Amino acid sequence: MTFDQERALDSEFVMHTYGRSQVEFVEGSGMTLKDAEGREYLDFLAGIGVCCLGHGHPAVVGAVERQATELMHVSNYFYIEHRGEVAALLSKLANDDLAGAGVLARAIAEGDAEAVRAAAAPREGEQVWKTFFSNSGAEANECSMKLARLYAKRCGNGGNTIVCLRGGFHGRTLETLAATMQNRLQDTFRPLPGGFVACTPNDIDELREVFAQLGGEICAVMLEPIQGESGVHPLDAAFVQEAARLVHEVGGVLISDEVQAGVFRTGKPFAIQHADVVPDIMSLAKGIAGGVPAGACVARAEVADAFKPGDHGSTFGGSCLAVAAAESTLCELVIGGYAGKAAEVGTYMAEQLAKVPHVVEVRGAGLMLGCDLDEGAGDAHDVVTAALEAGAVINATGAHTLRFLPPLICTKENVDELVQILTSVLSC
Repeated sequence: MTFDQERALDSEFVMHTYGRSQVEFVEGSGMTLKDAEGREYLDFLAGIGVCCLGHGHPAVVGAVERQATELMHVSNYFYIEHRGEVAALLSKLANDDLAGAGVLARAIAEGDAEAVRAAAAPREGEQVWKTFFSNSGAEANECSMKLARLYAKRCGNGGNTIVCLRGGFHGRTLETLAATMQNRLQDTFRPLPGGFVACTPNDIDELREVFAQLGGEICAVMLEPIQGESGVHPLDAAFVQEAARLVHEVGGVLISDEVQAGVFRTGKPFAIQHADVVPDIMSLAKGIAGGVPAGACVARAEVADAFKPGDHGSTFGGSCLAVAAAESTLCELVIGGYAGKAAEVGTYMAEQLAKVPHVVEVRGAGLMLGCDLDEGAGDAHDVVTAALEAGAVINATGAHTLRFLPPLICTKENVDELVQILTSVLSC
């Protein structure tokens, strides 16, 4: 069908929950997308941070093709291949053990079952993390919040209040929206589920006051180490460290929402590791399976064990297809050294963006970056449209903020090409 025909059907039969850009992408390779008219674009959004290895990566495509011909779904009533391997790899990464993850990833890639078991086996004193597989970031956050409250009830302080940060974003289900402390997103859908209290990011005094007032009523603090949807705003390490201290002091847990900032995007396996803090629970999605829908709630074993059969579930979570894609994606990220690549190229990109006309601030880490524009640049959404017309896919999170989430295969040459486009657009 032509683009106009597809657009007409979409307009008539698809719910209007998105304001779509006027382009239909039909093909992709690496950092490049191609539209229905055959025009190519440089992709600096990666499906909102999902396509971490770019488009058509052979490792992911091969794994999906093989799995699709063998078995796509049987449900969580049964054991399936690859799921345990992915969970073991996530446990190593949650410990920031890149060496151990490398040994395990290579054993998985070589198909050596004995080597996989040996590499996965926890060393003496090693923290074990357990995973629940979901389909999305919102589902991963739902699981994280349920687990925090269940742990508090069965093993902790009995509290049920979760402290969340203003400007954060945790999803669009009613529960995750209640945890998303942004009035513009919440107001239309009130009343929302209760049990959440807001705190200002990086305001340690306010955080201490919240704990002084609520104490043991608090079962968890839930935060994004870098707030993505509000415009890429990193949390101070001191604030994250104080949040961990306070919540543990009252017997609660720390939840790190790594949906956007995790899976090597910031140069670490998970963004909270930059603050030298070990959370109790992490929510993952987006880049975890290279483009196949997948999410995960990863928790320290002693917290995860609060779950018993029947407490939580998902029909499609951890499907044969999803975990095959996740396994190939994570192994490639680990073996390919993408932590270092994301850090190096991200540093270069931040430096180059700061030189672009009308850019007044660049924020973020690795290949999760945002930049604020001055008034002379006009509306950032118009900049996004102009950049698209010039051949680059980017994103705006507000009237004066651009956001960049390129595939982790991004090179300095790709950055130079983007900067040239942006300079041209913003110089008009």
